[in-house]
Amino acid sequence: MGRIILTSESGADLPLEWTSKHSVQVVPMHVIMDEKDYLDGALPVEDIYDYYERTKKIPSTTATNVYEYEEFFKQIKTNFPDCVIIHIGYTSKASSSFQNAIIATEELNDIFLIDALNVTGGLAAIVMYAVDVIAKEPTIDPEQLVKKIEAIVPKSRLAFVPGSLEFLKAGGRVSNLAYLGGALLKIKPCIELIDGKLTSTKKYRGNMSTVTEKLIQDYLNQYDIDKGQIFLVYSLGLDEKIKERMTDVAKEHGFEHISWIQAGAMISTHAGPGGFGIAGLER
Repeated sequence: MGRIILTSESGADLPLEWTSKHSVQVVPMHVIMDEKDYLDGALPVEDIYDYYERTKKIPSTTATNVYEYEEFFKQIKTNFPDCVIIHIGYTSKASSSFQNAIIATEELNDIFLIDALNVTGGLAAIVMYAVDVIAKEPTIDPEQLVKKIEAIVPKSRLAFVPGSLEFLKAGGRVSNLAYLGGALLKIKPCIELIDGKLTSTKKYRGNMSTVTEKLIQDYLNQYDIDKGQIFLVYSLGLDEKIKERMTDVAKEHGFEHISWIQAGAMISTHAGPGGFGIAGLER
């Protein structure tokens, strides 16, 4: 049995230095602007915000298609003929990407597909968990690793507040956003992944500094997150003072490793500029 190759989509927002260091392969999702198709990861996030300022339109996004998955997995198999691929995918409840991966691998061998039921930092937390398991157990059987990853999926917790409600509302991906009603533009909703679905769970009032403080305190009170690692997610435009404060709060709660992740083009298309999120794995 050859080496294990971990793969995921660009919607995990895994920093390039992480994927390069740990040989995690990433397949891009898509952002559509002016009827042009751009690969997530190759499109600067600033272009999305500039597009909105010019047109007052929100770009659309599309999943990785079946053909792209076929080519992606076949190329990995060409480079590493005896490898076993473990694909940790973007939630199937918010994208057709995972279903496309299933179709693409129907005639391919030694590929395991895991629906992470999560996005951005929540998905990244699961991928990095798998990286850590392989580092600690380099000879682990692939099926055993899959079981470990599947067991951790329900323990990955992601919560975020968008910087721009216009982007979130236009994206239409949050299952119960309508309950916010007429107060939509006066509050900031907390969005969490519940059973793989983006769901508005709380309402926060105040400026972004106040809201982020409430979010991180509520999150850490609600979930017993493993102190070994926490992931803080931001979209471009978040005030540096807020980032510094969130780092300090994480330190005060005793987290050993605090990693910041920038939301990529695909995620930013839905969350807008200046958003903040937090992700980790429950103990």
